[in-house]
Formats: sequence, structure tokens, C-alpha cells
Amino acid sequence: MITSPLENAVVITDENGKIQAIDAVENHDIATIQFFDGIIVPGFINSHCHLELSHLQGVAQTGTGLIDFITQVIQNRNHPQEIIQAAIEREENNMLANGIVAVGDISNTSDTFFQKQKERLFYYTFAEYFDMFQKERTASTIAQYDTVFHKLITTEKNKISKVPHAPYSVSEQLFSYLMEQPYGQTISIHNQETIAENELFLYKTGGFIEFYRQFNLQTTAIPQLQQTSIHYALKFLQKANKNLFVHNTLSTKEDIETAHQQLGKENVFWATCPNANLYIENRLPNYKKYIETEAQVCIGTDSLTSNWQLHILEEMKSILKYQSYLDFETVLTWATLNGAKALGFDTVLGSIEVHKTPGLVLIDKIENGKLTHLSSSKRII
Repeated sequence: MITSPLENAVVITDENGKIQAIDAVENHDIATIQFFDGIIVPGFINSHCHLELSHLQGVAQTGTGLIDFITQVIQNRNHPQEIIQAAIEREENNMLANGIVAVGDISNTSDTFFQKQKERLFYYTFAEYFDMFQKERTASTIAQYDTVFHKLITTEKNKISKVPHAPYSVSEQLFSYLMEQPYGQTISIHNQETIAENELFLYKTGGFIEFYRQFNLQTTAIPQLQQTSIHYALKFLQKANKNLFVHNTLSTKEDIETAHQQLGKENVFWATCPNANLYIENRLPNYKKYIETEAQVCIGTDSLTSNWQLHILEEMKSILKYQSYLDFETVLTWATLNGAKALGFDTVLGSIEVHKTPGLVLIDKIENGKLTHLSSSKRII
């Protein structure tokens, strides 16, 4: 594996894009080489997406906060199936063109399954369960989402697991059920995206209490832990799985270290979706906490409900623009190898390495080894 950039290097692939060799340009006949102006990188991994919401682009207002955002999605989600399917296909095309090769995709429905069975991208589908702490609904919730779970045919390019939505929406009974599935999977969970989530478990106060009442939901089963919300999830998550925490905007260094200690640092991944965080909450995580704890960070786009595009390079630009102490190589690792590890596709994807088929992506308009606002990406193999 090449761990640092090579200047004027040649990547040799077969007709399927599998890397056969990495060599110096002077060892080859110039006439046989295709040259590119820019940086060639492995295909991007979109570690967190809601492809099924692609038809809702522009529906939610920016800057309203997570609770209001969720309300807007609930009120506007339903559309004719032909509109939903057209948007899913359009955005898969866009992800392919922009260099994304694998997606960790949340599914509350089976709407994306037809497109996924075409196997144009690698997908890890997270069939997402939630019962909003309404114990009388837990059994029907399981039956409803188990039906969705069994509709996707699993292959080497299509994985699926049952996952909890978020600490604020999954009862103890449902969490326990989800942890009964075979070990060795990736379990995704939305985590600490807003102040109100931590308030709910610390004090049983804040915006989520009103959100529950707005929808005539009972709050009696929600535990007051006097701890941040991630501690509720950690009561159930297993070291035998890979655990993918998503957003983590409010996660503290202590939260991160606690997860590492309980689950094993090698089994914990932290997906950041910077443009979605800016869209919804007008804030970003403090990435210094992840550097200090040697956390495995990966990058996602979230959905077109909460983003302007599903484009990993644009996420990298935002990270490097607002927290410029980070360097391009670090963030590129987040966008490629770490995401591949989180989704279990790293034997094939994530790095330019002999015998892998990672997809090759050209990033252009680079200045002094850094991205510019004009930089773009496109899939070349």
C-alpha cells in the first residue's frame, strides 16, 4: 500500500480496474501511458447516506436545528413512487460520476433496493429501526422493519444489517432485539447531533420532550441517566461488531474515549457529515478531539434533505476550510480507507494497492498540494 503521494507514478490496472502494479514513469514507454493533470486517489467511500430521501432535496429549511428538521422530513416524506425512484437513480449516477465507489446507506423502506441490486456501487444497507420508546409498538416495529430487511438480496457488493436509529428513538427492548443478530457486522447509529439529545439523557428535559408530546408520544420509558446520550447506546452495542457512530457533533473527548475503552478502538468508527451539520445546526464537530484520541474518522454526506449534494470531495473541502489545521492526506484517509474499513470493504476498496479494485478518481485544480474551491473530482477507472 502506498502511504504517501507519489509524483509522476504509473498505476497499472487490468480491464476490470484491478491494480496490477504501481511503478515509476521512467520504467515505461511514454506512448503507452495515459497522463492526468491532478492527483489520482482511491474511490471515495460515502459512509453515511439516506439515498431514499433524494426526492426531498430543498424541502427542509437550513439552520432550523435537528428537531425541526426531523419534523419537516416527517411531514413531507411521502411522494409518488416514480418520483422517488427517479431521484434515487439520478443521485446514484451523480455519486458514480463524482468518484464514490461505496455507500453506507440508511433504509427505512425498500425504495432503494431495486437500484442497489444493479450493483453499480458497493452498498452496506443499514435497515434502521425505531419505536420512539413506545413499548406497545416495539413488536409491530420489529415485524414492520424485518419485512424490509428481508427484501434485499445480499451479495459481496450488497451487505445489510439491522441497526438502531438513534439513542433518543430506540427503547431498551428494541435495542436488545437488534443486538441478537449475528456478530461481525457493522452497526450504524446516529449520535449526539444536537444539544437536546444530550439534555434528554442527562436531565430528561429539552427539545426532545416537546417533540415527543407534539406527536402524542409518551416519555415515561426514556431513562434519565445523568450521562450523555452515547452512554445509553453503549449499554447495548457489542465489541464483536464494527460500530459506526454518525454525526457526533457534540461528542466530547470523554465520550470518544469511553466508546474506545468499551468497544475497542479498532471496532469504533466516527462518521462526520460536515455539510449536513452546517445545513441543520450551523455547527461542525471539533475534529481535534478525534485527532487527540486517534479515532477512526470517516466521511458521509447524509441525505439531499440535509445537504446540497452527495459529493465526498465537497465534504472534504468544508472540513479543510473551517478547520485548516487538518491536512489533505489525513482527510483523504477519512474519505477512503477508513470508510472502507468501517463498511468491511477494505480488502477491495479504500487504497491504491496491488490486487485491489478501488476505483481511481482524479482530483484536479490542486494548488501546492491542497484543495481549492475550484477542485473537482471524476471517476477515471
